[in-house]
Amino acid sequence: MNDDWQQQIHALHEELIRRDDPAAWVREADAVEATRRYPHLALRGPVFGVAVQDPAVGPGWRVLKPVVDGMPQVARDGLQSHLFFTAKDDTDDRAVRRELLAAVAVLEREPANEVEACGARYRIVRGDEFGRLGKGGMEPPRPTDPEPVERSWDHRARDTRPPDVGFVLDPERTDGPAAGALKLGLRDFAYTRAQFPADMRADSERAVATHPELVLLPTGFSVAERGEQGWRPRGGLMASPHEARRMLYDGMAEMWALLFKFDDAKKARYAKAAEEYRALDRADEFRVDDRLFRICRVERVLRMGPDGPETPRPSDVDEYGPMKMHPTMDEDGTLTYDE
Repeated sequence: MNDDWQQQIHALHEELIRRDDPAAWVREADAVEATRRYPHLALRGPVFGVAVQDPAVGPGWRVLKPVVDGMPQVARDGLQSHLFFTAKDDTDDRAVRRELLAAVAVLEREPANEVEACGARYRIVRGDEFGRLGKGGMEPPRPTDPEPVERSWDHRARDTRPPDVGFVLDPERTDGPAAGALKLGLRDFAYTRAQFPADMRADSERAVATHPELVLLPTGFSVAERGEQGWRPRGGLMASPHEARRMLYDGMAEMWALLFKFDDAKKARYAKAAEEYRALDRADEFRVDDRLFRICRVERVLRMGPDGPETPRPSDVDEYGPMKMHPTMDEDGTLTYDE
């Protein structure tokens, strides 16, 4: 640990003492215990989202669309829709609408990682997603991880606003000594194993130099399944442990039967298992048909450079390209549906 980082960790510790916040001390103790019990980091892969730099709001970059997408083009599509509906619903100014629609047009035809409109810069950003791993497997939620006040099992419920939205990408922000130590440990992280193609390794090593600062994004939660090759994700990233539990419940109750074409006997067995899991209320582990599922804690790190957050790398893969997603709109807001 160099002197600069030692000073930063000491400053974080002193700030924790100055705040005299018992809850913060408990969260810090949880983090230290997690580091001991789950000492290894298991890389899940890159994730993508959208950030915006809008001088009207402030000088920094903020997350506009959660950094959860598996491909850059999915994030570009999300940005295209955001700009389209902003032009459609949020302004009556023809000049503003023209600028927004010009950015939409770029995203319809190009795999653009940045567009500008109305003085704001919109950027597709890249992060890495990882979980903690120990002898007992993947790290489950911690006691201090926030839960919804009222926990619903209805698949239509949305208990928690995505914590990414509006999150300021400030590399100088660190919530406590444990988070500071994690950032220190990840500062030189790059893909080095032979399992990664050479171009991915080269891009990763280059990013350490071009985007040396780190931002830890808000913690998420997901479902993982234990298999012969280790733990594999079985769903997207959710904002709270309970939302991840509900995702597991919904999968067993209905969704997996549709996706994987269960026969009637298996469908009934999984539906019964879903109700048993729901009755446990806050269980973070469950078995069905010799399959072990666990609610896991998922962390994400995003790299920052002199010009802001890292964009997708040349080696990041898209399975499809840009497309026109919405009707044609003119500057008056009139829609034309193409045949």
